[in-house]
Amino acid sequence: MMDFSKFHPYVYYATKYPFYRGQTSLNRYVYASSIYFVTEGKGIFRLGGSEYEASPGMMVYMEPGQAHDWIADADEPMTHVCCYFDWHYVDRTESFKDEAAPICYDRNMLRTDLLGETFPYPLPEVSNVGASLLNWTDLLQRSFISNEHTNERTFLRSMSAQSHFAEFIHQFLAFSLQDSHIPDPRISKLLERIEAELLGGAEIELERYYNEIGVSRGYFFELFKRTTGLSPVQYINQFRVSRAKEDLRSSNLSIMQIADKYHFSSVHYFSRTFRKYTGKSPQMFRESES
Repeated sequence: MMDFSKFHPYVYYATKYPFYRGQTSLNRYVYASSIYFVTEGKGIFRLGGSEYEASPGMMVYMEPGQAHDWIADADEPMTHVCCYFDWHYVDRTESFKDEAAPICYDRNMLRTDLLGETFPYPLPEVSNVGASLLNWTDLLQRSFISNEHTNERTFLRSMSAQSHFAEFIHQFLAFSLQDSHIPDPRISKLLERIEAELLGGAEIELERYYNEIGVSRGYFFELFKRTTGLSPVQYINQFRVSRAKEDLRSSNLSIMQIADKYHFSSVHYFSRTFRKYTGKSPQMFRESES
């Protein structure tokens, strides 16, 4: 029987990585598990003898020690949002003093005794998150952490990253362990409409959506969760918070104006929802980003 009590996902390195035109990352072996989202551009991804066209919405999950290649397009190079983690912490500090998430580029040099453990159930290696890409990457960005070992200087930052990563990996597993990980095209198309209506100020009525696609309320919620990893209410709130974050960073709008712009019923409800999804009040977030 599998002992699940030992599984405490631990992220070592999470970042955004833009490729240069035509840049290649060939013959890579990551010691930890890794997840990548292609957010911009295009290129080629090779894994296990298969070749895939990399484009926005692509999500890749790799178990430790798998040979793989990334090749960026010469005109529209891709950008990754990615993370390197183990399902439970592995101490590699003695062998790799300068990197918390080491990568090997020579198969003969790979230390198999330092590879992380694999997840006990099969997870899809390549999938597409479609219109929900922004919510996925926004959630992962809260776990961004530099590729260095945790010490007294980085301890608190690491704690924060681990806390947010637990939320991200929960969504990842909820999405990946579905019987079918391929997003339902009806929901993917609906997401674009929901987002447009949210930005346009239209009233969001879930009953109207599931009636239009001809499914019951329960099955609609099941399809929605399978496609996005979130319930409809969670998705809508996370989308609004993501947009509000951009305005807090880069606009002169007041918090009251931002709450009104994204159709929160009150500033209090906006602040409470924002703190739930970011861990900070809107004012604290704005100050931390300035």
